[in-house]
Amino acid sequence: MAKILIVEDDPQIGQMVVYWLNQEGYTTELMTTGPDGLQLLRSFNFDLIILDWELPGMSGYEVMEKFRQDGGNTPIIFLTGRTDIDSKATSLDGGADDYMTKPCDPRELAARVRSMLRRPAGLLPSRITVGNVVLEPETKRVFVNNEAARLTTKEYAVLEHLMRHPNRIFSTKELLSSIWPSTTESAEDTVRTCVKTLRRKLMPPEGTECVVKTVTGAGYMIQTEK
Repeated sequence: MAKILIVEDDPQIGQMVVYWLNQEGYTTELMTTGPDGLQLLRSFNFDLIILDWELPGMSGYEVMEKFRQDGGNTPIIFLTGRTDIDSKATSLDGGADDYMTKPCDPRELAARVRSMLRRPAGLLPSRITVGNVVLEPETKRVFVNNEAARLTTKEYAVLEHLMRHPNRIFSTKELLSSIWPSTTESAEDTVRTCVKTLRRKLMPPEGTECVVKTVTGAGYMIQTEK
């Protein structure tokens, strides 16, 4: 489940975008100034950024420029009232991945978000299978031993995150930063508890290991390569 940062100073539009994306199952963060948005990007991990151009303190273009200079490669969609072709060309040439003008249809925004989230790792298959676990990214369903599993939102998000990045170890701190909102009061113990219950629900067949592996002192991973 993707974590999306929205930087928009119009409270009505910002809350509407948050509502639309939450309905799609994404975790969202809303900032209303350029400096606050950039600070959050430097402190937490996001899967996608939606930027307005006209922002207090620092323009959306400057936010993008500084973020890219810092080495940030997270996909960026501009959602702005600027309709002129020069602004569109400048933003795309400067590092943006997509450009939409306001007002926009929430269905189109949702479709562009889905498309953008597929890009970093390439087009995801309709099903990802590891051992006894099958995950369907589009429907957000999980099957364990050929039966539908009932996971909490955060359990699903952790599982999807690990399955999208196989053979990579994620520390509890990295999972907390990537999946939980920055305003959460949750700590790394929350992540450990979430993974513990997730592993229990994945129920590996007797004689086999759970697909979510604990790497002592390092974190968690899903291993597909020996």
